[in-house]
Amino acid sequence: MAKKFEKGKMVPVPSRSIIPERDLDKSPILECSHLGIDFGGLRAVDDFNLTIGRTEIAGLIGPNGAGKTTVFNLLTKVYQPTRGTILLDGFDTAGKTTAQINRMGIARTFQNIRLFSNLSVEDNVKVGLHNQEKYSALTGVLRLPKYWRQEKAAHERALELLSIFDMQDLAPHKAGSLPYGAQRRLEIVRALATNPSLLLLDEPAAGMNPSETAELMENIVKIRDTFQIAVLLIEHDMNLVMGICEGICVLNFGRVIAKGTSEEIQANPAVIEAYLGKKRGS
Repeated sequence: MAKKFEKGKMVPVPSRSIIPERDLDKSPILECSHLGIDFGGLRAVDDFNLTIGRTEIAGLIGPNGAGKTTVFNLLTKVYQPTRGTILLDGFDTAGKTTAQINRMGIARTFQNIRLFSNLSVEDNVKVGLHNQEKYSALTGVLRLPKYWRQEKAAHERALELLSIFDMQDLAPHKAGSLPYGAQRRLEIVRALATNPSLLLLDEPAAGMNPSETAELMENIVKIRDTFQIAVLLIEHDMNLVMGICEGICVLNFGRVIAKGTSEEIQANPAVIEAYLGKKRGS
C-alpha cells in the first residue's frame, strides 16, 4: 500500500490562487502573471498564472504537448516570454539570463538526463556548487591556501548532499556508470547544490519502477522539509502527483484549465476530459 504523505491545508490569497496555510505569513516564492510565449503564429503558452508558496510542493500536469516544459523554459529563461511577468521572491526576472536566474534561486532537472557522464559523481555535484566559490582565478591557478580550504568544504558539502539519497559511497564512481534511477537522483542532487529556493523537477520519476518512485516521493518531501524550499514538478505518474503535490495546475493546449488541490483536480470534469481523453461518466 502506497505511503500517505501529510499535506498542508491550501488557502486562498489575494491573487486568486491558493498556497499552503503554513506559508501565509511569507511572500510567495513564485508569481506568474499572464505569462505567454508565441513561436511564429503559434501561442505555445497563453495567459499562464501561477502562485507558489515558499515551502509548497506543486504539480504542473497535462497531456503531452500541453506546454509544461515550455513553462519551465520560461521560468528559467531558456525562452524569454512574449508577454507577462515572472516574479521570483518578489523580484521581476525580465531580461535575466539562465545563469542569473539560477543565482536568483531557481534550479531544475530535465526530461532527458544531462549529467557529465565522464566525471565522477562527486564532481557532478561540485559543478552545482560553482556559484558559491569565493576565490579568484589566480588563487585557483596557484593553489593558494584559500583554494584548498574551499575545495575541502566543497568535498564535504557534496558528500552531505549525496547522503540525501544514500549516494555518498558512489562519490568516486563515474556518473555515466550509474543505473538510470541513480542518474536521475544525481541530477536532483546537483540541482540542490546551487542552493535554490525553488526546485523545478521535469518528470523526475520517468523510467523508475514503483519502488523507486515511492522512494522518490519520500525524498522530495524530505528535500522540501530539510531545505525549506518550494518544489514544482512536471510528472505523468499520477500516483506521485496526487500523493505529494499540494497545489496542482493543469495545462491543455498552452492554457490553464484548472488549479486546485489533488482532490479538486481529480473531480474536475474539464481535467478528466482533457487529460484522460474522456468525459466524466462516459
